Amino acid sequence: MESIKNPKLGRLGFACKWIDNPTQVNGIKPTDDCKKYNTGSTTISWLNRQRSDIAEQKLWDLMKQNIESMRLLVEKVSTLDERLRMVRISSDILSGFTHPDWQYFYRLSDVRAYAETAFAVVGQTARQNDVRLSFHPGQFTVLASDNPGIVDRSIDEFEYHATMAAWMGFGRSFQDLKINVHISGRQGPEGIRRAYTRLSQEARNCITIENEENSWGLNDCLDLGDILPIVLDIHHHWIREGEYIDPKDSRVLRVIESWRGVRPTMHYSVSREDVLVDHCVTTAPDYATLLTQGYKKQKMRAHSNFYWNAGVNAWALGFLDQFDIMCESKGKNLSSFALYDQIK
Repeated sequence: MESIKNPKLGRLGFACKWIDNPTQVNGIKPTDDCKKYNTGSTTISWLNRQRSDIAEQKLWDLMKQNIESMRLLVEKVSTLDERLRMVRISSDILSGFTHPDWQYFYRLSDVRAYAETAFAVVGQTARQNDVRLSFHPGQFTVLASDNPGIVDRSIDEFEYHATMAAWMGFGRSFQDLKINVHISGRQGPEGIRRAYTRLSQEARNCITIENEENSWGLNDCLDLGDILPIVLDIHHHWIREGEYIDPKDSRVLRVIESWRGVRPTMHYSVSREDVLVDHCVTTAPDYATLLTQGYKKQKMRAHSNFYWNAGVNAWALGFLDQFDIMCESKGKNLSSFALYDQIK
């Protein structure tokens, strides 16, 4: 069920949300046309305050709305240039799916039947139009925690994403869809190995691990390359090591090898414009110099709105002949479009 018809094509993707105006990065409400591509949500506390019939109706409506928004987003991405046909799907499609109070709802026969049918249409749309899809469970998915309860809940959360992938027809072969998490947790790579053995086959087919900017870096991730693919986040690596890693570096080659012949995905972001104020836009920032000037690591971690630095962009695009690049910026699709303009 490999979804990528042209595995040698270098792609630029974006994460979760479609915007049609740069002002939406700063909280300006999206247009009605833009809203249809983006998901809605509710809270567990709101659901728990309602009568069960009202809460269930809310979950039903949200499920239908969110799957349709996902379908429309994938369909929209399918109209783009083939090098832009890559998108990360939001995690909030099925609100409350893993919560003990509301898990039962998604086991109801009519709910499950609708979800399976509707998700299948999304997967078919992606495959027919050569759109590369992925998921990225949130920061509370900590498979390497030293707290067994957190590991249990993290596995449930990961399997939720694997279920959505399976309903779309993915998870049937190695890396036909990517579900990416950080190592996180005090148990590190060994904790990931233990959690990996507890995952379903569909989840194992999809899981990737990303290097972090703090605890667990690229070398730690490479220790896991024998069981799963590594997602290289070059901004995280720059923050942690102060290094603009070379695309031909032996560690990068090991990342590529971990994908076992599937075209790898990497992540690209850059420090915020309002942090590195007045920095030359054509010169890549020097990490050691910035630290001596008083810039704080915590501030430099945050993702920019747009890819404002041509020097860093040129370095990142140097990976494109070997990797697809997931653009992690607040400007979403507009950022990936602007970066694409630099390579056309």
